[in-house]
Amino acid sequence: MGFTPSELADINNGSLANYIDKGKVWKQNVANKPMLEAFNAAAGKFSGGKLEVSFAVKSGQGGGALEGYTGDDQVSYYNPTGRKRAYFSWKEHHIGMVLTHTELKIDGIDVVEEGSDQATREMDGREKHALVNLLDEKNDDLGEDYAFSLDRLLHGDGSTDPKAIAGIGSILLSVPTVGTTGGINRVANPFWQNRAATAAFGSAGGQGAITSASTGGGTLITFMDKEQRMRSKYKNGSTKVRYFCGSDFIDAYKAELRANGYYSQTGWTGRKPDGSMEDPNHGGLPLEWDPTMDDLGLSKRCYAIDMGRTGLRLLYMDGQRMKKHNPARPYDRYVMYNGITMTGVLIAKQLNTSGVYDIA
Repeated sequence: MGFTPSELADINNGSLANYIDKGKVWKQNVANKPMLEAFNAAAGKFSGGKLEVSFAVKSGQGGGALEGYTGDDQVSYYNPTGRKRAYFSWKEHHIGMVLTHTELKIDGIDVVEEGSDQATREMDGREKHALVNLLDEKNDDLGEDYAFSLDRLLHGDGSTDPKAIAGIGSILLSVPTVGTTGGINRVANPFWQNRAATAAFGSAGGQGAITSASTGGGTLITFMDKEQRMRSKYKNGSTKVRYFCGSDFIDAYKAELRANGYYSQTGWTGRKPDGSMEDPNHGGLPLEWDPTMDDLGLSKRCYAIDMGRTGLRLLYMDGQRMKKHNPARPYDRYVMYNGITMTGVLIAKQLNTSGVYDIA
């Protein structure tokens, strides 16, 4: 089978003799992924053997209370019952690419086979005509496609692929007072609810989306202060909150700052006026712009995610984090296969230290 026009264009783009930047392909379509980076930086691991990751969570009260007595009054005893078990199913993921020996020959790369093993070597004189290593670039693209798709899954709710990992949308709900998460009913267990202010929650009788305005010191800023206080009610030593925001949410916050002013130790003295403003902090924590949220239509949203050990955490099965595979080629096809697999799960041990907030 001959090459398609797109395949030939891909080969030529990588090997073009007069390529302006020899040895480097400039990437223009790789966006930053702060949420994925944050989850990966704090990721843990678990062992196999079961289909779920399971652990106990506590509501904090076991059902007993102090009672007064005097002398030989009869007193009562109770058996604490404030413990539940949460279950999160781990999922397996695969991404793989195929590359023909012919493509590599065009790029001056020879495939050396020893049984089922395949290795590559650069042909003599390759540097005179091949300016980009096609195999390296293909593998680089594979890695970026892996990261892109995992980032999208982590932002989602698991509905796009029931065999893939369910992301924050399955744990931090826009209407947090309904449904079941990790096998624990949110209605029957109010402690198992995240904070929220969304249009959907407002329609359900809860807090609606925030209408940003500069009056009263800033409606959005004031609301964020209140929510920070409410989330701290159950804060513990391992709570570690990160804010991830869409661009409209950050712009609304900035607009309130500009309208009301903010404190500075230096003022304007000796400084050239500059109307720009860096993305702000709230309570000392950066409001991080997450480009993926804009791509997903969530530019007006902010997630306050507890990414500590008892909050939301990404876990990889031991030895199964971005595992590389090089399957043997079929006997009747001169091709190379490269694959990456991952087995993991997003869990939460505490929800009431995290929140979902939208502006109207």
